[in-house]
Amino acid sequence: MALKGDEVAGIESESVVTNPVAFPRLSDAQLKRLRSYGTPQTVEVGDVLYGPGDGTYDLIVTDDATVEIVQPATHDGPEETLVTFGPGSFLGELNMLTGQAVYLLARVVDEGRVHRIAPARFRQLMAEDTELSDILLEAFRARREVLTHTSASRGLELVGSAMDSASLALRTYAARRRLPHLWFDADSVAGQSLIAAASLTTSDLPAALMPDRVLTRATPGELAETLGLSYRGIDTGDSVDVTVVGAGPAGLAAAVYASSEGLTTVLLDSVGPGGQAATSSRIENYLGFPSGISGAELTERAEAQALKFGTRLSAPCEIVALECDEHLRAVLADRTDIPTRALIVASGARYRSLTLERWDEFVGAGIFHAATELEARSCADGPVTVVGGGNGAGQAALFL
Repeated sequence: MALKGDEVAGIESESVVTNPVAFPRLSDAQLKRLRSYGTPQTVEVGDVLYGPGDGTYDLIVTDDATVEIVQPATHDGPEETLVTFGPGSFLGELNMLTGQAVYLLARVVDEGRVHRIAPARFRQLMAEDTELSDILLEAFRARREVLTHTSASRGLELVGSAMDSASLALRTYAARRRLPHLWFDADSVAGQSLIAAASLTTSDLPAALMPDRVLTRATPGELAETLGLSYRGIDTGDSVDVTVVGAGPAGLAAAVYASSEGLTTVLLDSVGPGGQAATSSRIENYLGFPSGISGAELTERAEAQALKFGTRLSAPCEIVALECDEHLRAVLADRTDIPTRALIVASGARYRSLTLERWDEFVGAGIFHAATELEARSCADGPVTVVGGGNGAGQAALFL
C-alpha cells in the first residue's frame, strides 16, 4: 500500500536498519561466497555507485567502505538520506529482479573497497547458491516494503482526481507493481500545492512526477516505459523458450514452473501481475493457505518466486496477434515481435457488465470491478452498492 501525500511527514527512516530481514548480517563465510561473484573496486568519498535513471546496476558488497542511500530532491522536498550501509553489507532491492530503472542514489561517505557483482553474475549467483539467493530475495522484498513507507516514496508522486478512471488506472498499476510512490488527490491541499510547485494545470492530470521528469496525462504504459518495466527484449538471445500471456495466479504458476527448469521465460500482462486475484481482499479457498491470504500478498509472493528463477515480467504489455510462419511469434501492440518456442495463454476472465447507458464512461469513476484499498478510498464518504451474489461479491461486501 502506498502512502497518501499528506501521510509521509514524520516518518523516521533511520529506524529501518533494525529490520533483520531487510538488513541481515552475513557471516564471514557468506560474505566470502558473495564477494567471489564480484569484482573489487576502490572507492572515494563522494563517488556515486548508481543513481536515478540508470537502466541497471550492480549488486554492491561493501568491504570496508560506507555508502549512503539517498532520495534526491523532488518538487516538494529536499535531498534526504534514507539509510547508511557500513562494512560487510550489500546494497540493492527488488528492482534488481524486476528490471526497474534506478530511482535512488548510492553515494560513498567513507572511502574503502567494495565488490561489484554485475547483473549476469548476480543471476548466476541466484541460480547456484540457494542459501544466499534466499537471503537476498527476502531482503529485497523486505526492503521494497520498507521503502514504500519512507521518503523514498517521494521519488514517484502521482496526482489526479480520485474519481477519474485514468487516475485509478495509474494508481492500480503502481500498486500492482509495488512501486514506492505517493498519491495526491488534486482536490486536497497537498495536491494543489504539488500541482502549483510543478506548474501543472488540470488538463495535465493525471501526472507522474519524478526527480528528473514529469509525465502529463500519464498512462500506465508511459510510466512503465519510463521506469524500465516495459518489454525490452531478452538479453539471452533473439528468442525465448516460453511466453506466458496473463500474470494471474495461473500465469504466475506457469512462469515459476518454466523458469525453475532453466527455460528462458517471459510473462506479459495488459494491466499488472495478480489478475483477478489481486482484486480480492481475502482468498480462503486457495491451495496451501488454510488461514486465507490477501490477493495482494499472494501475488507478491508468486511474483517474487518467478523473478527469483529469472522470469522477465513486463506489464502493461498487450499481445494483439500471434503469427506462425517459420517460428511462433507473439506480436505486441507496438508491433514488437517476441519469437518464442512455446506460448501459454492464461488470460483469465472478463467481467460482465449491466446493460445500462453510459456504463463504460463510469468504469473506474464510480463503477468498479474490485474492492481493494484503492476503490474503498474513492467511495469512503458515500453509500456503496455491491452487485452480484458470488463469493467475490461477498468478499467485497465484507471488506467494504
